Amino acid sequence: MSTDRNPFVLFVLGAPGSGKGTQCSKIVEKYRFSHLSAGDLLRLELNTPGSPFETLIEGHIKNGTIVPVEITCKLLERAMQNSDQDYFLIDGFPRNKDNLDGWEREMRDKVNLLGVLFFDCKDDVCMKRCLSRGAAGSGRSDDNVESLRKRFCTYRNDTMPIVEYYKQKKMVYVVDASSSPNDVFEKVEETMNTLVPKEIRK
Repeated sequence: MSTDRNPFVLFVLGAPGSGKGTQCSKIVEKYRFSHLSAGDLLRLELNTPGSPFETLIEGHIKNGTIVPVEITCKLLERAMQNSDQDYFLIDGFPRNKDNLDGWEREMRDKVNLLGVLFFDCKDDVCMKRCLSRGAAGSGRSDDNVESLRKRFCTYRNDTMPIVEYYKQKKMVYVVDASSSPNDVFEKVEETMNTLVPKEIRK
């Protein structure tokens, strides 16, 4: 972080294949945000020799279950501290009530939460995108039908209640993510321009 003030955080949520990663890349190109993917941080930790979390994370990723929140919060906090940015997109987190409770416990007083950018997309569209990604050699062991079914089930049961929780607080910005990446980003820009000051735009 470039200053002593608390960082600004925008959660990015949506089903697997809803385009979170693609849209986060586009946001980073146009706005002074750093993109932190909870999943990428966990996968990076998984491939870090000597990481105390390696075996634990590997088991959860293979089973499509969720890694303990303390680990994820620790990795997110470390990434924010090591960045020169003040604004962060946190992609794919919080995924369940345990994540939310852990975030509130560990991180609430350390960040300014802007809200949740929610990519709304039908399951069949998301599934097709994920399978295409797997066929193209994404290198992700969970881009296959069996793992995807587990991930969609986990998403519906665990993550959607988090979206509803923030909706009640009027902190959710819904984007229809079923169209092409460029069309989706036009809608994202409309939201971002209302959320962040002009100096954060590049």
